[in-house]
This record gives sequence, C-alpha cells and structure tokens, in this order.
Amino acid sequence: MFDLVIRNARCASSSDVFNADIGIRDGRIAALGAIGDKAPEIIDAAGRLVTPGGVDSHLHIDQRKGQGRINADDFYSGTVSAACGGTTTVLPFAPQHRGEGIAWAAADYHERARKSVLDYNFHIVVTDPSHPDFDRDLAQAAAGGLRSLKIFTTYAAVGIADRDIVTVFAAARRHGFMVMVHCENTDIIDHVTQQLLAQGHIAPKFHLASRPTIAEAEAVFRICAYAELFNVPTMIVHVSTGRSLDVVALSRAKGTTLFVETCTQYLTLDGSLLDKPGHEGAKGIFSPPIRDAANRAELWRAVADGRIDVLSSDHSPYRFDEVEKFPNGFGASFDKIASGVPGVEIRMPLLFTQCVKEGRISLPEFVQLTSTNAARIYGLAPRKGDLTIGADADLCIWDENYDRVIDNAMMHHNVDFTPYEGLKVTAWPAVTLSRGEVISRYHEFCGTRGRGRFLPAMATAPHQDRTDAEKELEAFGLAW
Repeated sequence: MFDLVIRNARCASSSDVFNADIGIRDGRIAALGAIGDKAPEIIDAAGRLVTPGGVDSHLHIDQRKGQGRINADDFYSGTVSAACGGTTTVLPFAPQHRGEGIAWAAADYHERARKSVLDYNFHIVVTDPSHPDFDRDLAQAAAGGLRSLKIFTTYAAVGIADRDIVTVFAAARRHGFMVMVHCENTDIIDHVTQQLLAQGHIAPKFHLASRPTIAEAEAVFRICAYAELFNVPTMIVHVSTGRSLDVVALSRAKGTTLFVETCTQYLTLDGSLLDKPGHEGAKGIFSPPIRDAANRAELWRAVADGRIDVLSSDHSPYRFDEVEKFPNGFGASFDKIASGVPGVEIRMPLLFTQCVKEGRISLPEFVQLTSTNAARIYGLAPRKGDLTIGADADLCIWDENYDRVIDNAMMHHNVDFTPYEGLKVTAWPAVTLSRGEVISRYHEFCGTRGRGRFLPAMATAPHQDRTDAEKELEAFGLAW
C-alpha cells in the first residue's frame, strides 16, 4: 500500500522518458510502473508530463545586506514563490559579514529558515577569512552539513583580495567544501565606471558598459588557476559571456573540476530592458549585466552541448523604491542602484518554454539542468533532483497547453516588478508536490508555513586525479 499514487504519468527523469504510475510512501518514490489504485489518495495525471521538482541553487532570500537591511523576500515569501513555479528545493546564501564568524552567520540563517515551506541547504558567503575562528568554524559547518562556500571578486562590501581567495581555497581543500565564485574584475569595473561618470553617463543603460566581458573572463581565468592549484571543485556562477566559457574549457583540459552555471535572465532578456526611459531601465540592472545577442546565442549553444551544468534564477529581490532598489534616490547613477532582480518563480516555466517547447534540448536534459545536476554538485543527491525510486517525491505535473503573458500580478514574491514582464510562457506546473505533499496548484500555494526541512549535504568527493598544477608541484616534493 502507498500513501499516494500518481496514475497515468508521462515521466521524465535525468536519463529517460517513460510512462508509469508513481507510488509514494513516507514522502519518497517507492515504486514506478503499473500500480493501479493501491493508495487512499490518487492523482490522475491523465497522460501529463511529470518531472522532478526544480532545485534552485542560486537565490538570495532573507539575506542581510549590511546596515541592518535585508532583501525583499524572507524565507516564507521566497519559498512560496519558488513552490508556485515548480521549484521544490532551494540553496540560498548565508552571508558572513566582516568581523563576524561563520558560525554566527550559519546559526542566524538556520533561525531565519524556520519559515521555509521548502527543503533547503545553503551556501556560506565568505567575506572575512582572516577572522580568528575561520578554520574552526568551517570544520563545524562541514560537520553540520554545509559544504559550499561562495566568494566574490568584486563589490566593496563582500569582495575579497587574491591573498584571501588563496586562504579560502586552501581551507576548502582541507575541510571538503566546494567553492562557488562571482567572477568580475573589480579594478576594471571601477576604472570604466569612473570614466563613464566623468563623461556624464549615469543612466541605467551604462551599467552594461561599466562591466565589459573581459572583466568577467579575466576573473574566471584567475579563479580557474586557484581551482587547478588546489584541486577544489569550483562553480563559476552566472556566466554571461562566451569568453568565460572558453576560459573554463582550457582549464578543464588541465584536469580542473569546474562547473558552470548561467541564469534565466542571461538566456531570455536583452539590452532593451536597460534602455527604458527614466529610471525604468533599473529593472534590468543585475551583475554580470545583460549581454548582446552574440553572447546570448553562445550561452544557448553551451546549454545544448553540455558546457553549462546548471540553470538557476539568481533571485535577488528588491522592491522598486527608495529603500531597496534605489537607496540613493531615483536620480542616482547606475553604480548606486541595487544590482539584482527577482526570478525564482518564473525560472522553471520560462526555461521549459524556451528550452523544451522550442526544441533546444530534450526533457532529460531539462531535468539535469534545472534539478539533477545542482542536487548532485551540491551534495543533495540521490535524495533530491531526480525521478527515481528512493528519491524524495518532489514532483511537478505539467500543463503543456498553458498560454500566458508574464506579468507581476501572477507572482508570489514580495517585489513590485518582474523583469520578465511581457514574455510568454506556454507551460506551467499544474500541481507541485514536495515529499509527496501537494504544495501548489498552478498559482495557488496550498502548503504550510515552516514545513521545509534542512538537508545536510554530503562531503565533496575525494580528489583522485591530479591537475597539471599539482603534478608540477609534486615534481618538487610539494603536495597539499
């Protein structure tokens, strides 16, 4: 006997598409096949597609931004929004602020996450590796099931210098963490920004000019070097340009374990968003910026040929007001406007529309890019991320005949705009389940506050293959 059976499903896993009933017991997938009515609760999928729920491994919710401010979504509104768009597991960021220990940051975020309606883990943002408790706190975090660190190569408040990047990679190697990196050369950005401002170029559209592709590609090259030197699995987040993909390919050829993420906005938005009149262009300010059509086309090619591993939302919610998006006033120059846009709810439907419905990739590839790969890379597989026996019953039953133009009124985030306004989606999760419980039906959330659980991540796999950099050092008797 099962607790729930989903009958007549067209199932898509990370490796196959097949017809089956899905038997769910104790929140997990217990059987796939011809099951019939062996449960007190039956959902008839009526031939509709069923996929794993999404795993969004890059989003900012309930995140402190300094001076006591937080972004617009807390763990409740952020995860309700995610659930209504078919995402069932989230991995947001627990930020360390300078002068604070990592243990404090992790404890604070565990407390904030009590409101979550979805299962979660989180990444630790490292801004102060010189803190006296850094190494001890990392060991404690690893024991508590946190296994990923994030660092920035730009932004004054959070970016760290190369000597500190070395410290982070060495510590990640010791304690079994992977490292994810926001890659942009801060000195290039600062120099170009000052040149633009000196010429009176302050409008939102100049945000793109201030962050040229070479600024991203240079930082990617630098981070690839550290990843190779320390042989630490490394995720290059929100890649926006083909130049960065070329750098990663060179480093992978040297034995480096590198993963690449891009986000919904880099595939689906164009520069016209930044060029709207007045301060409306700020709805397109996020970093790295929107690129041109050639870079967007290269990203799509990389999605199709496997060079990109993960598609995330980088949900960064700011209300369009003088507290959050415009803390320096509506007339502020582009560099004084908060960088980030919402997107956790629209990620799965928009990517399904533009990836699968438009024939760019197969259903198993869609599952890999939006769910399986992130779960595997961040240590949550096999429990999360796939439609297989033993996995949690986190599932989406899709309506592939859905047809709607996106508008902010359909969203559940605590933000008063969406940059995706006016784009079209032709599919939406009709029913979303988390651990066998229906938590949303189309745009209606029907779960409960605080039902989400923390998921301890497994340790990064031991390194067997040596990178070229390690081999070079070993010739001189050096090893980590």
